[in-house]
Order: sequence, then structure tokens, then C-alpha cells
Amino acid sequence: MAAVKRTLAVDLAGLGMVTPLMIAAGCSGTGRELSRLVDLRKVGAVVSRTITVQARKGTPTPRVAEARSSIVWDTGLQNPGLDAFIAEELPRLARHAAPVIVSIGGSTLEEYVRCSSALHGRAEVAALEVYLGLPDVELDRPVLGAHPDRLGEVVGAVARMATVPVFAKLPAGPEAGELAAVAARAGASGVTATASPAAVAVDVPRLRATLGGVTGYLSGPALLPLTLRAVLDVAQTVPGFPVIASGGVTTGDDAVACLLAGATAVQVGTATLVDASAPVEVAKGVARYIKAKNLASPGDLTGRLRVPAAYAPPGADA
Repeated sequence: MAAVKRTLAVDLAGLGMVTPLMIAAGCSGTGRELSRLVDLRKVGAVVSRTITVQARKGTPTPRVAEARSSIVWDTGLQNPGLDAFIAEELPRLARHAAPVIVSIGGSTLEEYVRCSSALHGRAEVAALEVYLGLPDVELDRPVLGAHPDRLGEVVGAVARMATVPVFAKLPAGPEAGELAAVAARAGASGVTATASPAAVAVDVPRLRATLGGVTGYLSGPALLPLTLRAVLDVAQTVPGFPVIASGGVTTGDDAVACLLAGATAVQVGTATLVDASAPVEVAKGVARYIKAKNLASPGDLTGRLRVPAAYAPPGADA
């Protein structure tokens, strides 16, 4: 019997990666920090922190609080603004072998268009991830991407301008399948499932919120079941549409579970803040699983979860 030729490489909507494990937005620093701690050539891709047109100072400190099997956090999307990012951070991130995916955010359609236009044609940019979690100031809605009409408008505008893959980062919630279908129709190359859900941490002895900005978002291992549900719903609602799993992945088995549920690639976030080598170690776990099952690549795992034929996720066509 011929030996199986194995690889960890994946094709994510035309973006070739040496491994399906990526570093999630906000966890790779500015290009200075993480490269000193881990060999980024062994990471599938690095997602930048979310960049907005204007610089953002972020929320008051403290910005991170420990919770059970998770953290509650809020940075307020601190970033230097679009022009400074292109001039300083993007070149630093691109010096390393891992493809750079730039996360862009905004509160108006014009802001997304400006970000896309400024990044258009830049060799350092391998793909765009469209963060849709900011308030919509034009339509007075708390989460821009939670509404199919607005998600389709914004993602469509970015996708029409882009010459690289565009991934819509879906807001947390039960509508992942429906929103992914909208993103697909708008021209997105795939989706990231999902952004962190809203949360609050309370300092009981001091009778106050733990975070300086009061409210925040939940990240860490506690999120994995929610991530798996979102990935499965997207995969069943829009079969074949590339999905990047994001939320709660800390081990090789976690990543394998995401692949089985329908993901093509997997982001590692909070685990990277604890151990910079986490994406590399998780990838090794995936490699061990593939070898144990005598498979050739992570693609052989994608969508292999056994699901009853009668299963119909929210948002699926009747």
C-alpha cells in the first residue's frame, strides 16, 4: 500500500496557507511583538487588529478581566488609523512569511469604502476581514452587521472593490446561517464565525464593573460550543461556502472539531495571548489527528461531522 502524502496546507478561497491555523484579529500585536516569540512562517495567516479610518484611543483600563474558562475584554478597537497603519504596521506585519489579512471596521458605508480603497492593490494585503460589530451611525442601530440588509450593502461594496479574498466576520448570535447566505450573495469569499458575544464582568467586593469601559466581550475556551454551532449552521445553510472558525480554540482537538463542523480554517485568539506558540501547537495537534486517521490533509476533515438529514439550521431554505 502506498504511503499517504500528508500536508497541513489549505486553500482558503484562493488564499494558500501552510496550515489552517490563523492568528485572530487583535492578537498579533503591531507586528513587533509576536514575531519575537513565535516563528510566523509556521502560521497559516495573521489577522491584523481592526483598522478604522480615524485613529481610536480605545476604552479606559482595565480592559481584560478573567472569568470562568474565559476572559471578558474590550479594547475599544484601539488602532492608529488607516494612514498610520499602512505606513507603519502593515509593512512590519508583512515582513514575515505568514499572509496578512487586514481587518477593517467602520460605522458608515463610506468608512468601509475608504478602508477598502486605501488597501486596494497593496502587495502586503493577502485578504480582508470585514468586522461588522460597530454601531451603525447612519441607521441608528447598535450592531451594523446584525441586520441582513446592511451586512449585504457593506460586504458587497468591499467585495466589489477588492482584488483579494473578502471574509465577513459575522456578529455573534443565532442568525449565522442567514447572515452567511447574505454575505455569499453579496460577493464575499467566505465568512468568519463569529465575533465575540457581548459580556460584562463584575467586581463584587467593590460593587462595580471590572472593565474600565463597563461592558465588553467574551473570549476563551467557554466559547467553543457556540463557535461550533455557528460553523455548523453556516456550513449547512450555504454548503461549500468557506468558513473560518473563531472562538474558543485552544487544542488540536478543538480545531479538528471546527473542521469537522464545516470550517476550512481556524483562528486562535485568546490562547495566543497566554502562549504565543499556541497556533503552532494547535496545528501540530491537527497533524497528529490526520496521521492517526490516515488522511492526507485538513481538507479531508472539513464538513465530515455526521448530521441527520432532517437537520435544518436557522436561515436555511425550506
